[in-house]
Amino acid sequence: MSARSSKPHEVVERALELSRADGCVVIADEQSTANLRWAGNALTTNGVTRGRTLTVVATVDGKEGTASGVVSRSAVTPDELEPLVRAAEAAARGAGPAEDAQPLVTGVPQAPGFTEAPVETSSAVFADFAPALGEAFARARAGGRELYGFANHELVSSYVGTSTGLRLRHDQPNGTLELNAKSPDRTRSAWAGRSTRDFKDVDPAALDAELAVRLGWAERRVELPAGRYETLLPPTAVADLLIYQMWSASGRDAVEGRTVFSKPGGGTRVGEKLTDLPLTLRSDPNEPGLESAPFVIAHSSGGDQSVFDNGLPLAATEWMREGELRHLTTSRHSAGLTGLPVAPGIDNIILDGGEDRSLEEMVANTGRGLLLTCLWYIREVDPASLLLTGLTRDGVYLVENGEVTGEVNNFRFNESPVGVLGRATEAGRTEKTLPREWSDWFTRAAMPALRVPDFNMSSVSQGV
Repeated sequence: MSARSSKPHEVVERALELSRADGCVVIADEQSTANLRWAGNALTTNGVTRGRTLTVVATVDGKEGTASGVVSRSAVTPDELEPLVRAAEAAARGAGPAEDAQPLVTGVPQAPGFTEAPVETSSAVFADFAPALGEAFARARAGGRELYGFANHELVSSYVGTSTGLRLRHDQPNGTLELNAKSPDRTRSAWAGRSTRDFKDVDPAALDAELAVRLGWAERRVELPAGRYETLLPPTAVADLLIYQMWSASGRDAVEGRTVFSKPGGGTRVGEKLTDLPLTLRSDPNEPGLESAPFVIAHSSGGDQSVFDNGLPLAATEWMREGELRHLTTSRHSAGLTGLPVAPGIDNIILDGGEDRSLEEMVANTGRGLLLTCLWYIREVDPASLLLTGLTRDGVYLVENGEVTGEVNNFRFNESPVGVLGRATEAGRTEKTLPREWSDWFTRAAMPALRVPDFNMSSVSQGV
């Protein structure tokens, strides 16, 4: 029996049968991907891949506490299954007591479809998208534009079984589209991206039309110095900033005084106002169009994630409600340490509560300011204030008297997401967006555009 012919739920059950540990968690992730790539208005490559990764968590009880060992491997054959289980047990026996040790989760009903085959993607996911893309190539060619980019669709079926009886399964689709338009001399470039579950809601013609407008704006070039500018951040840029904020919202780190969410003198800033705008930052595994795993799937422990929490149900969580900080991320262990509620991370993020204004309407209401396309190369400068630095890319535009009048040079920025929220004076309509910087790790986001009156462009950049 080959690795691919063995059914994932059977692999999970067999690994649990083989376990000699005091506790065991087995996660089988079945992944399939399909992709298209194009350059210069022509498809260049396409392909489909399949793969399986098996993770075994063994827990061993001792006089001083419970230890855990975690081993993950790809393409495990039936003959390699027992050595994998033994390796996890050996890792647990060789480790000291796990700081995050908790009883394995119990009492969660078996998920529907646990014994069914994994879902798989194929090139058929592009059946409507590919012809529409071809038509966009023709329009771009006729308009003197060159289109570059890629489309990727992934389906991951995760099967989670534990020695305490959990049998859970989650199917996660994830699609991304990135499209660049360039002038023939390559001096002008514009970018657009979309996140999608199935490519049925992606319109290449509309994206090409949007990029054509931006390339037109870039025909006039204006050089501006570094400084603080009224700036319109589009949803993709807001997502990149707030995803980093969410990754930095550890309850334990805040209680220990290490983050922007630490209260001077001790404790956390939970209950404080972060912005005067009535914005709510939340995650919900059942959010329409942004659905994510409704239970914890943890392949490793670290920070506020724990392998002992595998299978723990997830519920809608408000991280910030009408501007007030409400929750920080915790595992069961870190919640016990800090006295904060149990609030594991969830694989989507939504910021809503803004006005029902499009980005175009916000531009029309701007006297003089900058309109960004996206951010990239974001790095942390100071965790205590969550100061980040990064670059603008693929179009920074000057807005004067409600109209875009030209493209300006790129900048390096220095800003904290918490500071941006605190100083924002307007939020627009929330819409699904693709975070450009973090799209390899996080794609399920819905954000409004934000108006920041004094966004810090700390230096001029030669980036494109």
